[in-house]
Amino acid sequence: MNPEEHTEAYCEESWTIYRTRFLVRARQLTEPLVFTDALGREQCGERGDYLVESPAGIRRITSRALFEDIYVPVASVPGGQNNRENGGPGGLARAGASGVPVGRTGAAA
Repeated sequence: MNPEEHTEAYCEESWTIYRTRFLVRARQLTEPLVFTDALGREQCGERGDYLVESPAGIRRITSRALFEDIYVPVASVPGGQNNRENGGPGGLARAGASGVPVGRTGAAA
């Protein structure tokens, strides 16, 4: 089973976009989850922790306490749509020095 399909069963329905220095997508776990990430590291999380996907598509688990202390929600992607403009895989924009995502103009969210 591919890791993406395996992790889908353990998470809430939709992705939410968060930002710190970079935009990431995350889902809160609804039950414990253990998997090996793309870099060969074992990821282990409990109900309430977060499955976090980087702009490069690498998934990892972050504890609930750490995640909720660091990340700020930006937007939800309805139904987990694969929409590049709303932060779908491959569509997460990296913020530039001004805080505005690279390749976009206007005020930062």
